[in-house]
Amino acid sequence: MAESMKGLVRSHRCTEVSAVDIGEQVTVMGWVQRRRNLGSLIFVDLRDRSGLLQIVFDEEEIGQEGFEKAYTLRNEFVIAVEGTVQKRSAAVNENLKTGDIEVIARTLHILSESETPPFQIEEDSQTRDEVRFKYRYLDLRRPDIQRNLMLRSRVCYLLREFMANEGFLEIETPMLTKSTPEGARDYLVPSRVHPGNFYALPQSPQLFKQLLMCSGYDRYFQIARCFRDEDLRADRQPEFTQADMEMSFVDVDDVIDVNERLLQYVFREAIGVDVPLPIPRMTWQEAMDRYGSDKPDTRFGMELIDVSDVVKGCEFGVFSGALEAGGSVRGICVPGQGDLGRKQVDKLVELAKTYGAKGLAYIQLKTDDTVKSSFAKFFTEDGMQALIDAMGGKPGDLLLFAADQNKVVWDVLGALRLHFGRELGLIDPGQFNFLWVTEFPLLEWSEEEGRFKAMHHPFTMPMEEDWDKIDSDPGAVRAEAYDIVLNGTELGGGSIRIHQNDIQEKMFEVLGFTQEQAWERFGFLLEAFKYGVPPHAGLAYGLDRMVMLMVQADSIRDVIAFPKMKDASCLMTEAPGPVDEAQLSELGLSITDKKME
Repeated sequence: MAESMKGLVRSHRCTEVSAVDIGEQVTVMGWVQRRRNLGSLIFVDLRDRSGLLQIVFDEEEIGQEGFEKAYTLRNEFVIAVEGTVQKRSAAVNENLKTGDIEVIARTLHILSESETPPFQIEEDSQTRDEVRFKYRYLDLRRPDIQRNLMLRSRVCYLLREFMANEGFLEIETPMLTKSTPEGARDYLVPSRVHPGNFYALPQSPQLFKQLLMCSGYDRYFQIARCFRDEDLRADRQPEFTQADMEMSFVDVDDVIDVNERLLQYVFREAIGVDVPLPIPRMTWQEAMDRYGSDKPDTRFGMELIDVSDVVKGCEFGVFSGALEAGGSVRGICVPGQGDLGRKQVDKLVELAKTYGAKGLAYIQLKTDDTVKSSFAKFFTEDGMQALIDAMGGKPGDLLLFAADQNKVVWDVLGALRLHFGRELGLIDPGQFNFLWVTEFPLLEWSEEEGRFKAMHHPFTMPMEEDWDKIDSDPGAVRAEAYDIVLNGTELGGGSIRIHQNDIQEKMFEVLGFTQEQAWERFGFLLEAFKYGVPPHAGLAYGLDRMVMLMVQADSIRDVIAFPKMKDASCLMTEAPGPVDEAQLSELGLSITDKKME
């Protein structure tokens, strides 16, 4: 039977007890990790969020009644123990912070009993995700998950501390706002008092933080909850957290300066990693050309090589056809993989196809000095050697080529590069490589919608030197945009914002909005811009991603207390779920079966 806490006061967390407390009386509380019976002695490992502490129940010390109670203990019972700290009687456990001491119990209070849990509460659990997340409250007891969430709390504190010291004001922005569909899908909330109308949950505080700049707050900061109704990945959730900021009267260098010092401070204080400054910068074009990605992992080489000029005029139709269509031919040199078997090469071809390639050309430079190629018959011996030389190939290497429009070529070779980086152990997991990627394209063409879309958002400032191309070649206009990348993951992104009405109106025009549509969607911002708006810029970090990279987790679900599954469901609460007819009626809603439409 569970006992009361009356009269009990915890004196220490488990790992707060140390050798300096030997001989002292302590009161500790937590969960039973394991129990071991050794005749007249019972050993219990007590666990709380700080770690483990060994408790010894000696019948002579605690009495027969207390000893019998200790005998009933099972994993995950919640107990309170009053006892005396002593030097550990057995061998010291070097793997525990409290491995040199133990507590001799004088009294035992069973505060709560537990059924046998569906999985063992232990580090690096191999339990299936479906079970872990159904019983997430148990999964959260795991020491590794607890360390992750405690680090997350520490990171939030450090972010707030740094930003406050830099003169930023923490201001909350609304969670119920207007839908402005331009980007990911909104989560919509029906209004009871405005039948037929909906709020949208914010995808970011973007418009409101720009309004705060209009209102003269100069430097804004917020740890903001955001929502996007999009397909999930390892580093994406339907609800997530941004460390969001905006600044007035600044340029790109000002924003980068503050954020480099922020990153240096947070990573040093949170995990002891020194971030050398300044962080390298690379234009978007250079990143794509060298790595096939606008968020390149620079911890290893294997860069893309453009061989379009080398193969120009060749008889291989795949190469010549790509060049004639305005594309390119590029390759990567994979060290030590020249002797791969046919089945392994075929798997690489299939992988390339998942990224849009029609196929994959290759040259195998075997260790016996023979050469095998999928297109050798289309090249002269000199032409083949020139291509190998351009790739820097040597015996034992595998040369892989993609030929298509640039985007396909970048996607394919960028993915293959990362595949081999992982497979060949070329990536040092303990290395933290930061990179600024700058000068993104302002716009990208959407085949689905048949129009240009903003690569970041419609309020991003075009680079002044490219503005004269906005009508003749809008796809060539670069943006005053910048992303901060860490180890191949976009950590955050931002831009200089448009603050001139004529540029903003032109931007909407290029995006295919009529003046009426622009005012319908963004009228409150455009109205505010009539009354004196300062030049401003900002940046937002994905806080979940930042902590995920700090703890080297494979998924942001391991740094979020109650995450969703891949289908955006919660196995624990069974959300989303149906609501009753009375609620729907009150909101003026009815449910239509899509299958019957």
